[in-house]
Amino acid sequence: MAELRPSGAPGPAAPPAPGPSAPPAFASLFPPGLHAIYGECRRLYPDQPNPLQVTAIVKYWLGGPDPLDYVSMYRNVGSPSANIPEHWHYISFGLSDLYGDSRVHEFTGTDGPSGFGFELTFRLKRETGESAPPTWPAELMQGLARYVFQSENTFCSGDHVSWHSPLDNSESRIQHMLLTEDPQMQPVQTPFGVVTFLQIVGVCTEELHAAQQWNGQGILELLRTVPVAGGPWLITDMRRGETIFEIDPHLQERVDKGIETDGSNLSGVSAKCAWDDLSRPPEDDEDSRSICIGTQPRRLSGKDTEQIRETLRRGLEINNKPVLPPINPQRQNGFTHDRAPSRKDSLESDSSTAIIPHELIRTRQLESVHLKFNQESGALIPLCLRGRLLHGRHFTYKSITGDMAITFVSTGVEGAFATEEHPYAAHGPWLQILLTEEFVEKMLEDLEDLTSPEEGLTSSWKVPSPPPASYEAAPQWDLSLAGLNAPQFKLPKEYSWPEKKLKVSILPDVVFDSPLH
Repeated sequence: MAELRPSGAPGPAAPPAPGPSAPPAFASLFPPGLHAIYGECRRLYPDQPNPLQVTAIVKYWLGGPDPLDYVSMYRNVGSPSANIPEHWHYISFGLSDLYGDSRVHEFTGTDGPSGFGFELTFRLKRETGESAPPTWPAELMQGLARYVFQSENTFCSGDHVSWHSPLDNSESRIQHMLLTEDPQMQPVQTPFGVVTFLQIVGVCTEELHAAQQWNGQGILELLRTVPVAGGPWLITDMRRGETIFEIDPHLQERVDKGIETDGSNLSGVSAKCAWDDLSRPPEDDEDSRSICIGTQPRRLSGKDTEQIRETLRRGLEINNKPVLPPINPQRQNGFTHDRAPSRKDSLESDSSTAIIPHELIRTRQLESVHLKFNQESGALIPLCLRGRLLHGRHFTYKSITGDMAITFVSTGVEGAFATEEHPYAAHGPWLQILLTEEFVEKMLEDLEDLTSPEEGLTSSWKVPSPPPASYEAAPQWDLSLAGLNAPQFKLPKEYSWPEKKLKVSILPDVVFDSPLH
């Protein structure tokens, strides 16, 4: 629950924003992290010392539901000559460490990220005659913040978020989000570390789909070239009724060329998926700690989960040879590829890691496997094959209903425990599948119906109630159950390659919602 008030108004929910000439005694009582971010806001808006602010009535650190203590809302006049319209500028407070006393974030030093290392911003086009900013963007930001706090993973520029609903709960076509660096807010050095500012950009379904097929940064650049779709500062206009491809059909050619040249930067999705080892009798309990048996998946250890994260962080460089890290990667503090890594070593609790001690899990080579996906997840298999593996990369499905993962790798990926001699290998519940280029081409032919141009399937799942899934916020990871625009077809659907001892099933969602699938 939140309330709207001027940021300088008295009240128990938040301290007043200090003016530039605040006396030292007052400044010493004002939370240092909050003070540092306010300083950057005052630099941009010296004439708005007390903007309207949405504040959590009960703070997160007191048991409240909203992780962001405040969201300040400023009026930005833009620059008409530069095609930058007047707009409302929203800035969050709470993803970074505001207090430095461990009430929310653990202090890790001044050289690294403060808290999660970033705050969210949003720029919403101001409607004619609008005298006050709408408050719905504050709840949008709270929804994203809840996910970050619950998963303890971060966002970074280029990420895309599948929302599947108008951002303002209207009839708008703006139903998804990309993330990018705020064009005006500069990184802030606080007493508790560095804070950067990531801007939310509202996009249409077709634009998000293009970002999935290609990459988020490429679509952001196209949006910047279309004034009504965002312009230089990527300002969201909820009344925009056309996609950038409808406004300028030539932009689709640029996307198609980019996909052909670069492949896809989408390295994985949180999805409804599962896998079975068909080469092993279900009643065989030997070494049961090392594989997923039947419908009872074992839990990922912390080090396995960290390896999946490192896979996404390190193995996706377009200009470098993709590399999967060793089984026992050593975490490094600080920034990697201009982004802050996750703060926690495992998505699971210490007790879950203890279920299967990492040193007791051995990698198993499997003879035959059965992969299971829901319809949305299955619709992304062609993207995985054509946009990733044919470009020498890899793609990961991380289950949101069970503690397992499936990673497809090509022969050009180093460090994988799946090999051409043993293309199916499992480390605990993490399965790797190595596919040769020849077999990928064969699979694409057989899976042609999954790439049907029919549209119409959309999910009602939304981020404000985050799924119990991992989200490694890299520009190549999608925060969604799976893909968009999945073709409609009768389920279940089966594909089989007996000579490769591989089977793929596309199953209804209800199968994965059951405790036993």
